[in-house]
Amino acid sequence: MRHVTQAALLAASALVLPALPAHAQQAPGASTELPREPFDYRGWDAYLGGAESAQYSALEQIDKGNVNQLAVAWEYPAGDGAAPQFNPLVVHGTMYVLRADGRLAALDPATGRELWISEATGRISTRGINYWQSADGSDRRLVFLNEGLLRAIDARTGKYVPGFSVDIREALPDGHAPTPRPLMTSNPGRVFEDTFIVSLPAGGGYASHPADIQAYDIRTGALKWVFNVVPRLGQFGSDTWPEKDRELFGGVHNWSELTVDSELGIVFVPTGTARGDFYGGNRPGDNLFANSIVALDARTGKRLWHFQTVHHDLWDFDLPNAPKLMTITKDGKRIPVVIVAAKHGFVFVFDRRTGEPVWPIEERPVPQSDVPGEDTSPTQPFPTWPQPFVRMEFTEADINPHLPPEDQARIRQILRESRNEGLFTPPSLRGSISVPGHNGGVNWGNSAVDPARQRFFVVSRETPVLIKLTPPNANATTVIPNRGPDDLAYGSPYDFLRSANGMVAIKPPFSFLTAYDMNTGEILWRIPNGTSWVLRERGVTEDVGSQAPRGGPVTTKSGLLFVGTAGDRMFRARDQDTGAVLWEHQLDAATEGVPAVYEAGGRQFVTIPVGGEGLHNQLGAPKAGPNRYVTFALPRR
Repeated sequence: MRHVTQAALLAASALVLPALPAHAQQAPGASTELPREPFDYRGWDAYLGGAESAQYSALEQIDKGNVNQLAVAWEYPAGDGAAPQFNPLVVHGTMYVLRADGRLAALDPATGRELWISEATGRISTRGINYWQSADGSDRRLVFLNEGLLRAIDARTGKYVPGFSVDIREALPDGHAPTPRPLMTSNPGRVFEDTFIVSLPAGGGYASHPADIQAYDIRTGALKWVFNVVPRLGQFGSDTWPEKDRELFGGVHNWSELTVDSELGIVFVPTGTARGDFYGGNRPGDNLFANSIVALDARTGKRLWHFQTVHHDLWDFDLPNAPKLMTITKDGKRIPVVIVAAKHGFVFVFDRRTGEPVWPIEERPVPQSDVPGEDTSPTQPFPTWPQPFVRMEFTEADINPHLPPEDQARIRQILRESRNEGLFTPPSLRGSISVPGHNGGVNWGNSAVDPARQRFFVVSRETPVLIKLTPPNANATTVIPNRGPDDLAYGSPYDFLRSANGMVAIKPPFSFLTAYDMNTGEILWRIPNGTSWVLRERGVTEDVGSQAPRGGPVTTKSGLLFVGTAGDRMFRARDQDTGAVLWEHQLDAATEGVPAVYEAGGRQFVTIPVGGEGLHNQLGAPKAGPNRYVTFALPRR
């Protein structure tokens, strides 16, 4: 790739677009054509409902007036093992689910009757898979990663497609860190036309393989293109990294989800933190394309535009949520947008054709690191609108009053002794408070849109953490790339400030469900998302927010919002307009996946994965029930 300087690119962009923030840059050739709307939202043939990741269904049989009649229609046992998080697919009258033994099963979506179990064995992407068929429908495949291999099975029989097996390590460049184990990820990837697009997982160490984005021909398995998330020398963005040992930098991985605009032919990839998560002395610079939303041409892998939401990340503030697409009306003008919910609580909104922010994003000064060898970014991006969906500070007044007195005293002492200067307080040897925390904010599957009403819904939680770096050990053997042999890595244990009974340090609500009107950016409502089992046992019955709200929301054209909460083992239907609960079902285990909404035999169904403790093993709740898929429907007429 020919090297293009940052200044030259900005100058070229300024000829055709309003000036973009310094870290949002459009590549030459980006389209300004208005895409056709809407997409087809009546099926559920891909992870999160479709390649556009809307988590929205246009089906209307279940509505506000009858949703209180929902009842269990059928269940399918998933078997012993890890709790299911899998988002089912329903295609051509067949549902596909993942069992706990790692095999896929085909079911009758109206009854749950098992049709076949696949011959696939070993690890499969745990959140979802992909469906593809040829133009004439004669070739129908389920495409997924299987023990680090790109594999496909016949969607009608569950048998492997002969000769279709690709080790995704083969596309790694020469000189990368050793990768002796197969590369697996829970990210299902995406299908666009006859192409499968997937992000490589990243290693956990400072020196690891690059987590590049790869695209493969679904028919042949041939590699089509690769996008380097850590730019190679001479590529755009390479000046934001040190020059030496470029192939050793890890992280920058799209570990969660990605989104495809099939009309514009753009794939939107949210990326994670560069390694290490809390110390970046090995990687001075902004570190593109870490912590970025990157828009790529889905046919060629060419970068169209990008925006970096955190520079030189030291907080593990990655982008774990699939970007959402819709067309809004702002100041009388229709704008096709992509919405990015960030782990640290901001909502970033861009014209998805060009990357131009819909509302201004400002670079503001932030606290600086006092750790030897660390080079903190002097500023970070702050959206001026919409308002964030989480709290971004934690003071003594915010300590959870439901903690035992000794735990409250311990947290109070930690707050007094630690650096605590707001959202971007850098990690320190002294100890630094981070909120909403790297296990807080938004996570995979945690947002949905109603493209007809131009609404955006996000599930979030707040889990303050103490990031206290430990100085290099004189006997340590891990040497940071690009530093001298005496400069060793700083470590950071995970300290979530939880009490002995598992409760978080911050006062309720522990989690929120927030609704935005995306035409104006206004928050329509913001409510606690669920209840706390341990507080219910103490007589606290009001909604205080679940401590583990990992269930993904799904919206419907009839104005419903379905969402599960693992912390209290509940599945609810809410009114989109107000957030009010219209129906709820008590489960005997957690639900941490995204529901699937579909139609079969003239009936509308809602299926959710169920299983696991949902933190109850710490909170003294009853033992969890079995792993299974639970499907709800209205009574038969």
